[in-house]
Amino acid sequence: MKYSLIAGFMLIAAFPSGSAQQSEYPMMEKVAQKVIEKYQKSSCEELKGQKEQPTDPQQAAMKQTAVAALKNDPKMREQFLNKVAGPIANKLFECGMVP
Repeated sequence: MKYSLIAGFMLIAAFPSGSAQQSEYPMMEKVAQKVIEKYQKSSCEELKGQKEQPTDPQQAAMKQTAVAALKNDPKMREQFLNKVAGPIANKLFECGMVP
């Protein structure tokens, strides 16, 4: 769960935005869609297993970079979270991972 978001944030920070899409953050849009698809396609067991996996140093560094990118661009953070929050919360609720 967290690792997909982390990878997504890294992609947002690492790649410049293209002009092919009308979104202000086209790369963020693509990453958000991939995160949503991952949650929709993952079983509850897979999501629970990911939650229990320890974070390796590389993943921790990626998370730190991603969080910094989102802190530096509140508008991008807002758009990303608005896009992924509903689908993620619904899946976690269905899996009994949210009270």
